[in-house]
Amino acid sequence: MKFGVVVFPGSNCDRDVATVTEGLLQQPTRMVWHEESDISDLDVVVVPGGFSYGDYLRCGAIARFSPVMQATIKHAEQGKLVLGICNGFQVLTEAGLLPGALVRNRDLHFVCDRVPVKVERNDLPWTQGYQAGEVITLPIAHGEGSYYADPDTLAELEANGQVLFRYCTAAGEAENGSNPNGSLNNIAGICNHRGNVLGMMPHPERAAEPILGNTDGMKLFHGLLSAVAAIA
Repeated sequence: MKFGVVVFPGSNCDRDVATVTEGLLQQPTRMVWHEESDISDLDVVVVPGGFSYGDYLRCGAIARFSPVMQATIKHAEQGKLVLGICNGFQVLTEAGLLPGALVRNRDLHFVCDRVPVKVERNDLPWTQGYQAGEVITLPIAHGEGSYYADPDTLAELEANGQVLFRYCTAAGEAENGSNPNGSLNNIAGICNHRGNVLGMMPHPERAAEPILGNTDGMKLFHGLLSAVAAIA
């Protein structure tokens, strides 16, 4: 499996992702500069966290117009895999690859913590390394991570099972007190209708090896490899 990690001016989690895909998983990984338009060699495109273009205007608003994102849209339309993490999730909503928007946190504060997250389903490549209903712990670090969508879109996401990750208590309950940013329905990550595009605010790449104190995020990447192996 060949990964491509997008690099915008202001990206700061791109090397973290590459450390996982290339270093830990030993998979071919290419750093993709934002001005590139040919990504036909890639199986998975990862849009990492950070502050793309300095988050001028609003998070992800400028990045959506970059040549690499136009190529990423075509990549997704072909059914290939796209993962957006934190700022990457914001970019995917701005680009129209995922519905809704990420807005300022409920308390208007930047939050940096480790939080319980519930895996809602495990029948997609992104989550097949987990058990449905499993509660994992992942790091978060964002100021505009509150997921918002209009009532009809929200109802459609829930009906279609497009909510893959949800903030919760240690017991798996999606309560208001377990919601770190005010996301509607405690949403932490969603996929598109086809299931090949995932956006999530928590950082799985920051929970990928024992030295970090947590390896719950590594199951996401292992699941991807298993999915591709099964197809092959």
